Amino acid sequence: MEALLEHGHVDAATTWRDWLLRAIAGDPERLQIMYSITGGRNLPERELDHLPGYEGSVPMQIGNGAADQYQADVVGEVMIALERMRQAGVPESRWTWPLQKALVRFTTAHVDQPDQGIWEMRGEPAFFTHGRVMVWATFDRAVRAVTEHGLPARDEELAEWTRLRDRVRKEVLDRGVGSDGAFTQTYGSAEVDASLLQIPHTGFLPADDPRMLATVARIEQDLRTEDGLLLRYRAKGQDGLPGDEHPFLVCSFWLVEQYAASGRRAEAEQLMEKLLACGNDLNLYSEEYDAAQKRMIGNFPRAFSHLGLIRAVDALADSR
Repeated sequence: MEALLEHGHVDAATTWRDWLLRAIAGDPERLQIMYSITGGRNLPERELDHLPGYEGSVPMQIGNGAADQYQADVVGEVMIALERMRQAGVPESRWTWPLQKALVRFTTAHVDQPDQGIWEMRGEPAFFTHGRVMVWATFDRAVRAVTEHGLPARDEELAEWTRLRDRVRKEVLDRGVGSDGAFTQTYGSAEVDASLLQIPHTGFLPADDPRMLATVARIEQDLRTEDGLLLRYRAKGQDGLPGDEHPFLVCSFWLVEQYAASGRRAEAEQLMEKLLACGNDLNLYSEEYDAAQKRMIGNFPRAFSHLGLIRAVDALADSR
């Protein structure tokens, strides 16, 4: 939605907003992190044992068990995108502001609940720092909708949103920053996570804030492979899945964006060239990249990777 608006495709972004409204409207108090392309809620995960999978990749699955998870970041992402629509001059419809207020009520009801994180972890819930920043973004955009765009809210609603926004911000800075000054994957852990590169995009802190620079240094140290690409996180049991995985392409695009926004343009351009070489002849990307075999791996084509590409290119253009 943000990418569409940034490049002038307002009608397409508005159509997506209307799809979201239809999907959620049936039961906004039981918000899901994902719906079917038709807006359906029923997405049971099951394995198809009779299919061998591409090059023996098993198990073959349809549906997604993560549809039943609580992921604290999702509402914040939607609220940021809907704020961008207002900034682009798209008027609220009769139903879109009530939809956003329902999303804020949902976040309020879950404000102290640990979650599974942006990567749909199958392990125990935790307070993921990225997710908590997105909770902050939910309340921040709700407050700005009223104070900057004149959307209606009761005085007690605005006061509660402001209180929760300020409380969550203080909590993140108190509990989500390690002794080295870098943000951590979860409260109390010593691990980092590539999703932390998203923090400046929310407006929580600028890309050149010392805490972001310390976080980037830790990510470079802990998550960057010999080939210069980024893992999502170090697999240490939190994700509930066995084995390792290859670098996640969208994370490396996020690092390009961070480099460009914090004055490291030469490194941003160098990493961008490396990433462009990972695509195919149509500039299509998968989810991950196997540098040893020099081939893409995982879901293909992967929208997440392409959205990262667009934002990285935009960040480089802005830095120039």
